[in-house]
Amino acid sequence: MIVGAGLAGLTVALHLADTCPVIVLAKRELTEAATAWAQGGIVGVLGRDDSIDSHVRDTQEAGAGLVDEATARFIAERSADAVGWLVGQGVPFTADEQGPLGLHLTREGGHAVRRIAHAADATGKAIHDALLDKARAHPNIELRQRWMALDLITSRHVQRDEPSRCYGLYALDMDAQRVEAIAARAVVMATGGAGKVYRYTTNPDTSTGDGIAMAWRAGCRIANMEFIQFHPTCLYHPQERSFLITEALRGEGGHLKLPDGTRFMASHDARMELAPRDVVARAIDFEMKKHGLDHVWLDATHLGEAFLKEHFPTVHARCLALGIDIARQPIPVVPAVHFTCGGVVADLRGRADLPGLYAVGETAYSGLHGANRLASNSLLECVVLGRTCADDILGEAPLEPAPLPAWDESQVENADEQVVISHNWDELRLLMWNYVGIVRTTKRLERALHRIDLLRGEIDDYYANFRVSRDLLELRNLVDCAELIVRSALLRHESRGLHFSRDYPRTLPASLPTVLVKGTGNR
Repeated sequence: MIVGAGLAGLTVALHLADTCPVIVLAKRELTEAATAWAQGGIVGVLGRDDSIDSHVRDTQEAGAGLVDEATARFIAERSADAVGWLVGQGVPFTADEQGPLGLHLTREGGHAVRRIAHAADATGKAIHDALLDKARAHPNIELRQRWMALDLITSRHVQRDEPSRCYGLYALDMDAQRVEAIAARAVVMATGGAGKVYRYTTNPDTSTGDGIAMAWRAGCRIANMEFIQFHPTCLYHPQERSFLITEALRGEGGHLKLPDGTRFMASHDARMELAPRDVVARAIDFEMKKHGLDHVWLDATHLGEAFLKEHFPTVHARCLALGIDIARQPIPVVPAVHFTCGGVVADLRGRADLPGLYAVGETAYSGLHGANRLASNSLLECVVLGRTCADDILGEAPLEPAPLPAWDESQVENADEQVVISHNWDELRLLMWNYVGIVRTTKRLERALHRIDLLRGEIDDYYANFRVSRDLLELRNLVDCAELIVRSALLRHESRGLHFSRDYPRTLPASLPTVLVKGTGNR
């Protein structure tokens, strides 16, 4: 059972399907995954001027001292094979006859060399479309769209006197409006991140932290949730609040400017526009607050119309449809939540704390991203650890089946109004944006935690008395993730990577990941 139909979930499914039947759940349409929104590309250590050591070093520098070196090396060593596997699945990467594997490689912020394989500026969609076609055609893969997981079924549900393990999950069939108990020898959480806990995000509506929240409720450890990556350049436009302007546009020479045309990155970092995302996002936030701006400008006009149309056709077309000709005028941009660097603690085979439960992709904390994710490492992590996750599942002995208790709706009724859900959703996302944003203070975090506790009481009461819906389940998961983010941030008494505190502006000489354990004062 795989929860999530993005790159991580589909990679696991395709590696399993020749050996065992697989069910993949997508809570909206199958095409609605964060993978499809990824513009930049996937890291491949392929060029003659590149090396495993160089990629590991860049990953560590971006991760601000919290990257697990063994994890970074493990994944970097398998990056070429990962790109090769995607080529074999029919992904139409941009070609270059002179390039390694016949691929054109681009460069993004934080990378020392060109090592990003891409499909123009819509790499995620190209990858997702190709793998989804493969999954649809495989007789052993059952794709269920408009199905949403509620909670994991563990030993306590089946009343077995044994160390806790996972036996399956409860899932809502949104079309039939019924909850089903589904048994599985292994459950893989590949639900993506929790970007929708914030008001402004580049993430799709599916990114509500479902896998993180379900694993936490089942007793798994959660790590590094304070490190929420803000992408520096989200399009600032009233009709497009979540369109990302790819990192590669700065990698190819785009300039960040103030309204008067002045470039400002030189006063923040010697790498200027090629600095890692956390540095660029804080620089933009600083300049916006200093000058009272709603946004800054990303100027690529000097790159030329022909170059922009060839290399950035998606950005060019989308902006042009909104009246912005990027070949002749700068793009208004603003930081927005982009990636959840923390998540469910999982090893290099995707194994979480609960036997039978796995976590891969943005849902998981593998140690790769540390305090800040290096651009284009996310798709790579999905492919590499998706494969090792499948290998581990296939190596496990079959699970002894257990009768699963049916979902009990005898004590609830249909909700008479949705205003509580919509109001609490809006309040939660706004308070997270205002109090737990790019720059934080202890007072703001404490205020956020207090309000989250009040919201939780209302949400839990609603959940206990009314039949479940997707909106209610997503809100329940978001409030769990919001609390995990705030509690993690309160525990970090320094500024590091994506977490910047005015009360603790210095970076400690040494630090460790923030790991939350249920029942130890961290809820």
